Amino acid sequence: MTVDALAAACRLAPRFAARAAGHDRDGTFPADDFADLRESGLFGLMVPAGLGGADASFAGYAAVATELARGNGATALVFNMHASVTGALGAVTEELAEALGVPDEALVARDRLLCAAAEGAWYAVAMSERGAGARLSRLSTVYEPVDGGWRIKGSKTFCSGAGHADGYLVAARSAADPSVVSQFLVPAGDGVTVEPTWDALGMRATSSHDLHLDVTVPTDRLLGGVEGLALVVAQLMPHWLVASYAAVYVGVARAAVDAAAEHLTARDLGGLPAVRARLGRADAAVAAAQLVVAEAARRVDDAPGDAETNRWVWRAKLLAGTTAAEVAASMLEAAGTSATRRGHPLERLYRDARCGSLHPATSDVCADWLGVAVLGGDPDRDGTAPRW
Repeated sequence: MTVDALAAACRLAPRFAARAAGHDRDGTFPADDFADLRESGLFGLMVPAGLGGADASFAGYAAVATELARGNGATALVFNMHASVTGALGAVTEELAEALGVPDEALVARDRLLCAAAEGAWYAVAMSERGAGARLSRLSTVYEPVDGGWRIKGSKTFCSGAGHADGYLVAARSAADPSVVSQFLVPAGDGVTVEPTWDALGMRATSSHDLHLDVTVPTDRLLGGVEGLALVVAQLMPHWLVASYAAVYVGVARAAVDAAAEHLTARDLGGLPAVRARLGRADAAVAAAQLVVAEAARRVDDAPGDAETNRWVWRAKLLAGTTAAEVAASMLEAAGTSATRRGHPLERLYRDARCGSLHPATSDVCADWLGVAVLGGDPDRDGTAPRW
């Protein structure tokens, strides 16, 4: 990653922070934030340099996402979805493509999508469904081949950026063989309908509405050009499905510490030992979570898919989610009742931070995965419920 990308994130964060309260209050999408992201070139963060992007590593993404989240966690969370799509696409090396049987024409189509991102297009993720969550093996959205392409029909929920993205990464099951799960990049437009349903506790500005699909897409919109790769990619690249959220929530947690320090200083409450102790514990907890995220990211870059790498990936998501919620709660208590008023930064950050443990994989799922690993089992296969 170029230094310019991280510098751009640091420059944009204060702008995002200034707009965050209004978007949270009204539940509106931060369109100006995304205009800034486009202008800064950050939509090409994970795009290879040869295709016009910044060619960032996973560690580079994590650093950028953390800084963006210090400005507005909701903006960073939606950006995370775009980075997950472009990052996973860009990570398909020639060797991996050959091993997966990806045809040359699929790589050409992949490059077109990445070039578009470098030029300012951005993508959302449409994976979760009511009653299934993010478990790919339980999806009800189906697809089937038709002349010149694929017919996709179904409904998605929690689609962050719905109605604003240029395209959606859609996971669906084969109508002919439900055990086959594939992914498609579906362009916004006819056949893609947004149902406004998002009115939640936290991350209110993500526009995570329901998405209804009854659409036909060209043949080359099947990612990888081979059916059935979705579950394989989930195993090979769990960092994009699990740990990419972690960097966002580290940023939210750090923002809560910053907001508490500003609030307490303004009210001359920093002299209270109990208050200082809360700030100190919070600072240490956020720093520890950030180190775990950084270690997971380093391992992803050095040995993606390795068993020990994946353990760090799940550790990062677990610790970031729980740390954000605990730190934000403590900072709110340190600041006192006045910080619970609507519109106060800590009130918003408290609600946003609480969502970290709920994003897939949830903290309970992460902890169970790690527990199975500690016991010497296969975390991806052992257990009563499928991970994906």
